[in-house]
Amino acid sequence: MTDAAHPITGITGSDAAQARLKRRHRAEFRLRAYGIAALLFAGLSLVVLLSSVVLNASTALRETYVTLPVEITAEVVDPDGLHDPDLIRRADFNTLTRNALRSRFPIATGRTERRALNELLSVGASFELAEQVAADTSLVGQVVPVRMLAADTLDLYIKGAFGGLEKKSTDGTLSAEIDGDSAVLTSTADDFAALLTQARRSLRAEAAALRHQANLQNNGVEEFARRAEAAEDEAARNRALKQVEARTVKRDGLLAEADAALVRADSTRGSEPLGEDNASALIRAGGGWFKVTEVGRDTVSADVLVAPDGPIADWSLLINEQSEADRKLSDTQIVWIEELRTAGQLETVFNTRFFTASDSREPELAGIWGAVVGSFWTMLVTFALAFPIGVLSAIYLEEFAPKNRLTALIEVNINNLAAVPSIIFGLLGLAVFLGVFGVPRSAPLAGGIVLALMTLPTIIIAARASIRAVPPSIRDAALGVGASKVQASFHHVLPLAMPGILTGTILGMAQALGETAPLIMIGMVAFIVDTPTGITDSATVLPVQVFRWSDFPEQAFEARTAAAICVLLAFLVVMNGLAVFLRKRFERRW
Repeated sequence: MTDAAHPITGITGSDAAQARLKRRHRAEFRLRAYGIAALLFAGLSLVVLLSSVVLNASTALRETYVTLPVEITAEVVDPDGLHDPDLIRRADFNTLTRNALRSRFPIATGRTERRALNELLSVGASFELAEQVAADTSLVGQVVPVRMLAADTLDLYIKGAFGGLEKKSTDGTLSAEIDGDSAVLTSTADDFAALLTQARRSLRAEAAALRHQANLQNNGVEEFARRAEAAEDEAARNRALKQVEARTVKRDGLLAEADAALVRADSTRGSEPLGEDNASALIRAGGGWFKVTEVGRDTVSADVLVAPDGPIADWSLLINEQSEADRKLSDTQIVWIEELRTAGQLETVFNTRFFTASDSREPELAGIWGAVVGSFWTMLVTFALAFPIGVLSAIYLEEFAPKNRLTALIEVNINNLAAVPSIIFGLLGLAVFLGVFGVPRSAPLAGGIVLALMTLPTIIIAARASIRAVPPSIRDAALGVGASKVQASFHHVLPLAMPGILTGTILGMAQALGETAPLIMIGMVAFIVDTPTGITDSATVLPVQVFRWSDFPEQAFEARTAAAICVLLAFLVVMNGLAVFLRKRFERRW
């Protein structure tokens, strides 16, 4: 026995065997490490994605109001003195809100300035004021403080979307020479040197851009010169030479502009104008506001935005690094906003409107309630059609259908339908239900039918698996005590299989809740303001609402899109959690 064991020991204990064993261990370690790394990467990616969505959505949960005294003049609101709420609602409250703004900023006298001032308030502010006065007609003829909804641009500025005014350190004492709407401000120190350096840095960037354009023109000169040499007739040669001449003039002009910009950028004296592409520079002094238009080391030229009402010795230099050309708010509008904020007339509150309002073209008025109700009606139709049909189909296929080629073909088609792209069901609904049967377009009824067709394979497959999992002894026992096959299936097998059936149904409904493509095909992408009250009303659903908002150009819709995504994810998590709970709570192991 001892002699027979020596060869085995020699094989397993050899150096080659030990090396192979170590290689296997290293391979196993690498495999585990790769798996852990993949899980960590996937988890980190998910955390980053959700964090970005949640952080973006958080700004949509706050909205800004402007509080101003508004004179509810009887001549505008109730000229006949009838105190009829219906007539009051139709009054021109837009004039009242605009007059309140103009009274707050009387400096806005020009047409352009008044238009810019009116853009600070939402179009919904006048409608909310109309409802407030209609509810309390005693306000007619009074001057009352009114909280008015701010426009999306003002709200975004308060949330930091358009940059912010950063206060720069100053050492000198300021003096001013004001002449109407313009002023020359001088400091006893070089407080504007950094601003001048930044302006000259912009000149260098401008010179580089001009030289690049000149190079493009030079390429054109060379190309048309080549064409002139290769021309076969005099007319073609003359056309090419004209292009050479024109592009040469353009090139030389651009180079001259670039050289001039570089000379100004390298200069140690003089001043430079600040255009819309430069960072905005504002000076606040003596209760007034000045916009810098030309800057030197210690002197600036500026436009008077708000006239000072006191000594300007106490002053501050404020810089917005985001240029005026890159934002929707002008410097004048920012000054007005800062004046309102300083006076305590701006208030940011929780945005309940987002959860209670329907869709709107104005981002500050848009909400998800209409889409949530539309999703409810659509899911109701989907469940009412898909659940009974799917369960009954599963019972028939498992308990009653003969095993032949026809049932095999049906089973194959059911499995294939579960993998069909959802947009195919939308095309089917558009061609058949809307085109042939005349189901109302953009209605939960049409959407529910389409989603029911899409969900049916999932429910049938899950229900068949649950029914198949019930032990045959249950059926045999029921049949043995005299029950019919129908009674055995519906009284004994179905109740035991119901937890698994409900789990599959909830998962299928969750999938249907998140679908967008089939509903777009049947017109549920339409702009719907009213909340649907039934399955035949025009409606949209939450995923389609997300799709529509993501395509809108207004920046404020980005946050609302993210917030709607969070709400949709919450519904999906709840539905999947309910499916897991049902499976764990009622699942039986046979």
